[in-house]
Amino acid sequence: MKRLLAVLSLATLSACSSGPRLDTSHPSVNFDNRIQYVVLHYTSASQERSLQLLTHGEVSSHYLVGDDARATIFKLVDESARAWHAGESEWDGRTWLNSSSIGIEIVNPGYTDGPNGRLWYPYSEAQVQSLIVLLKDIITRNGIEPRHIIGHSDIAPMRKLDPGPLFPWKRLAQEGIGIWPDERLVAAQQALYAARLPDILWFQQQLARLGYRTPQTGVLDEETRNVIAAFQMHFRPQRFDGEPDAQSAAILQVLNSMRFRTPATQNGSAM
Repeated sequence: MKRLLAVLSLATLSACSSGPRLDTSHPSVNFDNRIQYVVLHYTSASQERSLQLLTHGEVSSHYLVGDDARATIFKLVDESARAWHAGESEWDGRTWLNSSSIGIEIVNPGYTDGPNGRLWYPYSEAQVQSLIVLLKDIITRNGIEPRHIIGHSDIAPMRKLDPGPLFPWKRLAQEGIGIWPDERLVAAQQALYAARLPDILWFQQQLARLGYRTPQTGVLDEETRNVIAAFQMHFRPQRFDGEPDAQSAAILQVLNSMRFRTPATQNGSAM
């Protein structure tokens, strides 16, 4: 309705003989797309409950990928509008990403804590297939950089864990969505860093360069550990303990060396 009113207002302005004339013959070339990022989430709820929360609750997302047999994609908010999915967040220096991102929720329980530790729930093959189709369409239409396909935990590492360590980042990268480090380059760098591990400030600088909001103090404090853990959960989900180590350093180095390559050459071989 707001968009319709705006269009009608412009039409009225253009047609009004007594008011100012609207001239649209000089369009500026100085603009870019409002949508810079895609943020991925799990819902921690059933499909029915997720739809209820995302349509009548305090949060919303542009899309919901269901957990039914066909992994139905529900469009909940138009991409031209701002959905409330990111909250307090930051990536690559830009804050409050609701205004510059598309949010995609995926029906998934997340995790449960039990006597044997934390149990994470996998995503179904149907969900992965639906998500790949959806993401390719969004990326193509909006020209989104591969490294800006991110998780909620990447943009809010102090308070969020979704989409979790079982989210198929590697699989998506193999489909040309997002980034993933070349395992041969990582192995070579890891051998070097095993002999001499970079200091904490180096880790903080490299994480910030990749896009994470990270303290630049040279101190391994709680916030830095959380950021390292979020990074590890995304790019080394087998162990995300927040400890700076040679493999994490190598992955960071390789990913940041990929930053300015073209999308066609970014993915390399998967780990």
